[in-house]
Amino acid sequence: MAAKIDIDSYVQGVLDGRRAFVARAITLVESTRAEHRVLAQQLLSQLLPHAGKARRIGISGVPGVGKSTFIDALGTMLTGLGHRVAVLAVDPS
Repeated sequence: MAAKIDIDSYVQGVLDGRRAFVARAITLVESTRAEHRVLAQQLLSQLLPHAGKARRIGISGVPGVGKSTFIDALGTMLTGLGHRVAVLAVDPS
């Protein structure tokens, strides 16, 4: 039997920047299980007010065009300016 998911713990873990909770939260949001969809919505609803001025940027392109190089350079520049950066890479195949 799977352990019960405590959304409040997930929320606090994400807000504290604890990578394990960030990873678990991403997995929960990506889950296709019906019971996870309700929990994922609760999680996102509680986290949204804390988004502040966060920005999301999408990078796409054909293989070999330099997406990873660009993301590395952009991330390095932004962290050098004192910003916090997270990269979520998705392979749609």
